[in-house]
Amino acid sequence: MQVLLIPVTPFQQNCSLLIDEATGRAAVCDPGGDLDRIEAQLKKQDVTLEKILLTHGHLDHCAGAAELARRHGVPIEGPHVEERFWLDQLAEQTQRFGFGHATPFEPDRWLDDGDTVRFGNETLEVRHCPGHTPGHVIFFSPSARLALVGDVLFAGSIGRTDFPRGDHAALLRSIRTRLWPLGDDVTFVPGHGPVSTFGQERRTNPFVGDHIESPA
Repeated sequence: MQVLLIPVTPFQQNCSLLIDEATGRAAVCDPGGDLDRIEAQLKKQDVTLEKILLTHGHLDHCAGAAELARRHGVPIEGPHVEERFWLDQLAEQTQRFGFGHATPFEPDRWLDDGDTVRFGNETLEVRHCPGHTPGHVIFFSPSARLALVGDVLFAGSIGRTDFPRGDHAALLRSIRTRLWPLGDDVTFVPGHGPVSTFGQERRTNPFVGDHIESPA
């Protein structure tokens, strides 16, 4: 599986183009905006978009999803149903932050922990990782040893929990119980900033590294 990062929106969110090279089928994860950039990469790579995946309902991750799905006639899968309240506020969010206008939408499929999503010959496992938002999910490819973690974990940091329904303790639990068991060798793509590995973050992350005592 080939993965191309496409920074989008003024927040420089890592939209991911996932390509199954055997079939030329692709998925886009978290198209927050700047659809022209995403469309340019689809054309450059000469691939067919099969579906759109969403980690959570913040505007920089999902504001372009409905329009991209409409253009290509493809389904939107994810996030977890607990994100409905964020998606319902999408028009207000985009206006408040100067993102233009995005219409609230409901994905074609809500995802839950243990689900899988498929495109081409690729299968991604779903983990529900609440904390940054209540319905945040991540996508994991066991074969590629790759995880798309949205705003749960960053290189050297963790997701914010000061938004409505954020939960710091839940975020730490998600990282320690849903991400770390996937393996230290797993490379992860965060919602913002550079990629890293779970092993690197366990060794060095000042918020959730192994040297930090876990809360009781």
